[in-house]
Amino acid sequence: MSDSEPRPKPSFFERLSTMLSGAPEDREDLLDMLRDAHERKLLDADALSIFEGALEVAEMTVSDVMVPRSQMDVIEIDDAPAEVIAEMVETRHSRYPVIGENRDEVVGILLAKDLLAYLVNPDAFSLKAVARPPIFVPETKRLNVLLREFRSQRNHMAIVIDEHGSVAGLVTLEDVLEQIVGEIIDEYDYDEEADNIVAETATKWRVKASTEIDAFNEKFGTTFSDDESGTVGGLLMQEFARVPHRGESITLGGFRFTVLRADGRRVWLMTVERV
Repeated sequence: MSDSEPRPKPSFFERLSTMLSGAPEDREDLLDMLRDAHERKLLDADALSIFEGALEVAEMTVSDVMVPRSQMDVIEIDDAPAEVIAEMVETRHSRYPVIGENRDEVVGILLAKDLLAYLVNPDAFSLKAVARPPIFVPETKRLNVLLREFRSQRNHMAIVIDEHGSVAGLVTLEDVLEQIVGEIIDEYDYDEEADNIVAETATKWRVKASTEIDAFNEKFGTTFSDDESGTVGGLLMQEFARVPHRGESITLGGFRFTVLRADGRRVWLMTVERV
């Protein structure tokens, strides 16, 4: 290349490599350098968030993100196909633990698409035959290790067990990835144009965490203060004094708030039930 020809613009990773050439001494030093890169316009906010999330995952365990046992939607091995389909329509997941006599006896994982075989040939369908073998992981397993295992074994769901061998909950590939990239929107999530408060029953609603407290108070006749936070999600984090995990509940002002979706940085969606 002649001196008169313009040099190609350094790639993102070349610029990042130059910025990190000082060899950070520890995790905090690395975070400081990444944040400095953001301030110098070498990283945008989304890229910085992903780097921070990836570093956080290495410090987190399965118990930090799992769906607790009490919040698991399950299929019983002896359920009739019609009952299974009704449960799937109600809960709208793509995978379900299949249990025997109780939740400590997880005998398989059922994929929603496996029910297509029932629609094609109802007489020959067997829930026991289509259920996949379950994968079990301890609640102390690091998330970065679990992510590597999910990728190598091509799994999307694992059953979490405690130190006594009892089922503590479940964890999915999406749960882990959301700690890195933030909320992953799927076809069953509310879009940005949908109502913030949607009734499920006469006493239960799905509420976006971004709902303003004033709007919530007007809808439910509550008197929550917006002095500390302007949204319902902020109110929950204020009461928990941290970002609550999916499945965690708290009762405030005569309502039970249960987190449906959350990542390492914020709450996204919850159910609100009058108690």
